[in-house]
Amino acid sequence: MSNERDFWNPDNLVEGEEVKSIGDGGFTDPIASNKVISAFFSKVYGWMAFALLLSGLAAWLTGHNVAIQQTLFTGYTPMVLFGIELALVFGIGAAINKLSASMCTLLFVIYSVVNGLTLGVIFLAYTESSIVSTFLVTAITFGVMSVYGFTTKSDLTSWGKILFFALIGLIVATLVNFFLKSSMFQFIISGIGVLVFVGLTAYDTQKLKALAFSANDEESMTKLAVYGALDLYLDFINLFLYLLRFFGNRRD
Repeated sequence: MSNERDFWNPDNLVEGEEVKSIGDGGFTDPIASNKVISAFFSKVYGWMAFALLLSGLAAWLTGHNVAIQQTLFTGYTPMVLFGIELALVFGIGAAINKLSASMCTLLFVIYSVVNGLTLGVIFLAYTESSIVSTFLVTAITFGVMSVYGFTTKSDLTSWGKILFFALIGLIVATLVNFFLKSSMFQFIISGIGVLVFVGLTAYDTQKLKALAFSANDEESMTKLAVYGALDLYLDFINLFLYLLRFFGNRRD
């Protein structure tokens, strides 16, 4: 499970640049504001879709290649891959202001491929038809909540701390159940996980909508878009994995 998703710090993107709210900082013209937001989210969703495609292809290849499976899922390799994923996510977050847009993009692509390789294990545990159907359910759920976060007039800022602590509790509960191996506890964890990442999808979308105005040039806009795509990508992947535990049909 990819829980490396609560990493956003808007101060990392543009030094000394205050994050503007919609309508602030010279963006009082609704048409100009809409153009900025539209251009930004086109980049965000475009990069997110590309990352999901790369991860899907890498996962499918892993799930259908015994040699790759033997290489990735033996010894300390899984731990190494997980360490690489953590390093990439938190590394991008920590160095976002120092990295070029092209380097941010490259690291995001590498992360998508590595994460896809580790996700290949789902093809060994679940039938392909249930994986596809769960992916479609995830896409619809994600889309609905992202649209809600984008269009709602309600301020979802208060969700941030609640969802953050819920996420921490989710990680702790998952670690505890690793030793307990309780199917009932796992069912409860999965249900909470779905709710948490449904909420995070809406929250992160609204957050990114406001952050669209913090970029003052094309370079910073691209970096912010790639970072936003990574944020939403992690929401999508985690939502998919938790839903798969409900809708996935396990192989005999």
